[in-house]
This record gives sequence, structure tokens and C-alpha cells, in this order.
Amino acid sequence: MVEVATFGETMLRLSPPTGERIESTDSLECRTAGAESNVAIAAARLGTDAAWLSKLPDSVLGRRVASDVRSHGVDTRVVWADEGRQGTYYIEQAGEPRGSNVIYDRADAAVTTATADELATDAVAEADVFFTTGITPALSETLFETTRGLLETDGTTAFDLNYRSKLWSEEEAKDAYDALLPSVDLLFAPERDARSILDISGEPADVVEMLQSRYGCETVVLTRGDDGAIATSAKGTVEQPVFEADTIDPIGTGDAFVGAFLSRYVRGASTVEALRWGAATAALKRTIAGDIALVSETEVEALLNAESGGIDR
Repeated sequence: MVEVATFGETMLRLSPPTGERIESTDSLECRTAGAESNVAIAAARLGTDAAWLSKLPDSVLGRRVASDVRSHGVDTRVVWADEGRQGTYYIEQAGEPRGSNVIYDRADAAVTTATADELATDAVAEADVFFTTGITPALSETLFETTRGLLETDGTTAFDLNYRSKLWSEEEAKDAYDALLPSVDLLFAPERDARSILDISGEPADVVEMLQSRYGCETVVLTRGDDGAIATSAKGTVEQPVFEADTIDPIGTGDAFVGAFLSRYVRGASTVEALRWGAATAALKRTIAGDIALVSETEVEALLNAESGGIDR
């Protein structure tokens, strides 16, 4: 049985050694990277039956992606395409003032033509929760309609705003969110996106309540970077601080948080417990290179036993 089903694009991430430039490096590290598959992998590694739906080119690159995701225990429900390419992205990582730079090369990727009719929607129907992000509908008009259709199916739905300025404008994103979020039961919203894209202001507790009221979501989780997270549901509002961590690679931290949260949510855990698992898994992810949270339940439990939990309000 599928507990968590996700849908979205997964790319190949190509990166030179830290501090080097793409234009001069003589080597590129290749890793698998995609928000929705990252979430499925984090959930699977924490003992959840997870499935990832997508469309990939029937090529060595597409098979590399599917193999990587499957190797972490995720059920890969892939449509294999004869047309379209495998999306990639390049990342240069460096210290300040240069920082990190992401270059997308994902135009005409096979996934941009994926329709609900060709996807393994039986996995969505049987899942305890279906999850996707705002990245997916930003990739094409077809994927916007596919995302809307999947979110409108029966069952519990979860969505992460996950705004990417290199994919669409703030105005385009807001219009899409306004159309999609009334079908979402569990909303994950980075605080910066809620404020800048959805134009919601106030204290964090006010923001989650306003999101819940505006879109009718049962539960809203506001992620706040170094300030932790706050969530509201029918049982009240709770806060969760971050767990201190050395940062080796921050990319994928939010996905690790969501995957861990969902892994406890589908088991009936309280919002407090789900937040704690999300925060602990996110901290562990920051110590790991690449987009994927290569963690175990034992590691997360050890961190939780060493730290205090959330705050009931």
C-alpha cells in the first residue's frame, strides 16, 4: 500500500568542486535532484511506503534518474517517453560574496508533457497523502492542468509553495496558487513565499491562520529558515525551533523537512511530533552533500532524544 505518493520532475544535478567555476572546471559531479522525489526518498528512508510519479525520457539519463530514486526504496511509477529530454541543472557553490548559483537546463524535458491520463493515478488514489510542489505547475501549462487534476482527486493532498523565480514571475505564481490551494489539505509555505507572493503580513501565528482561512487548508506549516517552523490545525498552533547543524550542503533541506513530516503524519502522529521529525531530519540533511536526505530512523531518533521538542501554544 502506498502511504505517500508524489509527482514532479527530477533532474540530474551537475556541479564542479566547491569554489570552482563551470567554465574552467575539468570535472562535474552528477547527482539526482528533484523536490518531489527528494520528499519521497526522505519518507521512504524513514520507514514509509512511498511512490514517485513522473515522466522520463527512455534514455540512459532517464534510466539513471529512475534507478537512483528506486535505490532508496521508493516505488518509481514512471511514464517512459520517446520524445523530450532529461532536465539538468548546474550549481556553482562558493562562499560569500559570490555564494551559490543555479543554472537550469530543463527546457523541453519529457515531464513537461505529462498528463493525468498517462500517469499511474492509482497510486495517488490509494495513497494516504498525495504531495507535489509549486515547481511542477510552473514548468508548463500542461503540468499546471495535470497538477490541478491530481489535487482535485479524492484523498488527502499536500503542497509546498516552493517558489522559484527562475521559472515564473511572482504574479504568475500567485494566480496559480490561488487556483490550486483550495484543493490542498496540508500546506507547506516558506515564510518568504507567503509574504512576498501571497502578500500575507503579520506575526507568524497570524500568517498560518490567514493561510488556513484564505484557502481552507486543514493544516498549514510555515517554514521559517533559522527561526524554525510554526503550524496550525484544528488542534491549535505549535512552534518548532531548528536543531543546530553544520552546513555542508543546504539544498534539499526543505524537502527533507517535508518528507519527514509526512512520514509521521501518515502514521497518525501529532503535529508537534511531525514537526520535530521534520526539523531533526532537515538538520541532518544539512550535513550531507547533494539534494537527498541520506538519513535513517535511528539517526533521527538519536537526535530527537538528545534535544527538546516543540512548544504548545
